[in-house]
Amino acid sequence: MHGKKLIVIAGPTAVGKTSVAIHLAEYFRCSIISADSRQIYKELTIGTAKPSPAELARVPHYFINSHSIYDPYDAARYGDEALSKINELFLQTNRVILCGGSGLYIKAVCEGFDDIPEVPGEVRDEIMDQFDKQGIGWLQEKMQQLDPEAYKLLDPQNPHRLIRALEVRMYTGESIRTFRKNEKRKHAFDISWIGLEIARKELYARIDTRMGQMIQDGLFEEAAMLYPMRHHNALQTVGYQEIFDLTDNIIDRDECLRLLKRNTRRYAKRQLTWFKKNKEFTWFHPDDVQAMIDHIEITS
Repeated sequence: MHGKKLIVIAGPTAVGKTSVAIHLAEYFRCSIISADSRQIYKELTIGTAKPSPAELARVPHYFINSHSIYDPYDAARYGDEALSKINELFLQTNRVILCGGSGLYIKAVCEGFDDIPEVPGEVRDEIMDQFDKQGIGWLQEKMQQLDPEAYKLLDPQNPHRLIRALEVRMYTGESIRTFRKNEKRKHAFDISWIGLEIARKELYARIDTRMGQMIQDGLFEEAAMLYPMRHHNALQTVGYQEIFDLTDNIIDRDECLRLLKRNTRRYAKRQLTWFKKNKEFTWFHPDDVQAMIDHIEITS
């Protein structure tokens, strides 16, 4: 009898994670836990490239359409909820698949986060108000002023991370770094790390094709409905932000279309950079499903 194993499937957007996860789930007769920070929201559909209803019907999926964008949610809460579901599923099967492109969500499950204090809503509201008025430049300047060492470790283009570090600094008077202990979660199961990768040219072609399909399926119309919630963290991302800029007359439609594809390619590159830092991953072409099965079984 094999021991319990969590199969992590990760990689850049449009590489083919959904198809691979479903094939492996059917082979191992197990469920899929989505690790996507936007697919959890039932209000977001086209721009998040969710599995189709037919794909969702093939094997049990969790954390897709499971939450509302109106409810506060973050990676730490996801990590606790997803890990609870994973352990519950392990009572029925020895295999569970964790699949997605959100590196922070995968980290939340596999490693966990440090115990960073909760910050009162009014502190965040004050920061968000300034962000709305002055943009990301204000966040960058404030972080450099209040916590320059932490700022060096952050992605300066990620408003969510800047806001989180800033609110901790303003509320506690301490740097967010002082709460980081780097103690990883301990699990009663093993983890098999599967990374998916294809040639850059092929990936970019897939991204362009998918973006064209999303637009045809109604991405602009979906973004119009979500516009009132445009400051939500889940919408501060590629695929929606560009259309919001079009709505605000910051760019024209041609520039919007160009940026949708370019920024998605850049996002894919950042995802690969994140996952490549984890040396536990074994990398496969998404068509090599049998090689993945062999690897998972050999390392069991």
